[in-house]
Amino acid sequence: MKTDTTDYLLETCLMAGKIMMESGAEMYRVEDTMNRIANIASNKKGISFVTPTGIFMSLEGERNVQLQQIPTRTINLEKVSMVNELSRDFAEKRINLKDLHTKLTNLDKDVRHFPLWLQILAASFVSGSLMIIFGGSWVDFIPTCLIGAIGFIVFYYTQIFMKVKFLAEFLASFTVGLLAVFTISIGLGINLDKMIIGGVMPLVPGVPITNAVRDLIAGHLLSGMARGTEALLTSCAIGIGIAVIFRFFL
Repeated sequence: MKTDTTDYLLETCLMAGKIMMESGAEMYRVEDTMNRIANIASNKKGISFVTPTGIFMSLEGERNVQLQQIPTRTINLEKVSMVNELSRDFAEKRINLKDLHTKLTNLDKDVRHFPLWLQILAASFVSGSLMIIFGGSWVDFIPTCLIGAIGFIVFYYTQIFMKVKFLAEFLASFTVGLLAVFTISIGLGINLDKMIIGGVMPLVPGVPITNAVRDLIAGHLLSGMARGTEALLTSCAIGIGIAVIFRFFL
């Protein structure tokens, strides 16, 4: 009976950690949330080891160790916030362990994404706005918005249909560069470099880079370096896509 209770607790902790890891949370935040749930539920110290691809969890003095694989990683800070809220509710005794497990299970199955049209619209305005911030001309604002939107569409559907890591970023940045060159060639744009900078901004891995730095500062050297390497490779894919355009079309 005690073993079953421990397994149930570890399963709940791992589910919370899995949701947070898949949604782009920092390693130290994942460990803190899991350990806090374990401490409150069992009055024993939670022992967790978190990597970008898997989570190990146990309790101090117990032999049971459970592993949860992390097959995919994306950015969904809303889910991270909701797991944090559930853990706080559990810490303040507003819900019990069974309720927490049920709510986490439902949250794990709930795919929370903004509609595609809104994501495209956001990418469009981000591209145009950052082009202006980086010193571009208002003449290029609408073309850059359109280029950024098309680049994001290429990125979105390449991820879905091809499922090749870093290929989506390469094709999207290639498309952005090609459209920017075309826009300049027909006289609808002025600053090629600023248009390209604005167009690729929705593709830049800002959150992964930030999380990698925060993990390194928090002492999670393995996960920080792993995330930093992934963000670096993503940035390289974006840069190579633009470099190909400059090499063969200019």
